Amino acid sequence: MALSLLLVEDNERTRNSILSILDSTKFAVTVAVDGLGGLILAKKQHFDLVLTDHKMPLMDGITLIRNLSELATYEQTPLVLMTTDDINLVRDRAERVGADHVLAKPLDTNNLAHFLYHLRQRDIVS
Repeated sequence: MALSLLLVEDNERTRNSILSILDSTKFAVTVAVDGLGGLILAKKQHFDLVLTDHKMPLMDGITLIRNLSELATYEQTPLVLMTTDDINLVRDRAERVGADHVLAKPLDTNNLAHFLYHLRQRDIVS
């Protein structure tokens, strides 16, 4: 059975690029185009991993992660923030609200694939 991944990304070109990377993984991917849509989907269905953009309309990624980390069903779920900002400036704030990892954008195909593989191997995603 494939693991489920929620991708929350508002930029269509970036979203398509990430989806092409995810095609080579064993994740069943569901997409939301903003944080509010991601939160609604995450409350309807549990995902094994959430990968969200930082800056989006309606609800940004930091707010989405904070909301998800407050839900009991997401206590053990890796919540990953992607940002184009300086990762060192974003990481502390993201981790304070519940992010497990912060990735710099643009995402490198090999780095993202390796990161996701590493999560699966360490049984962080169950």
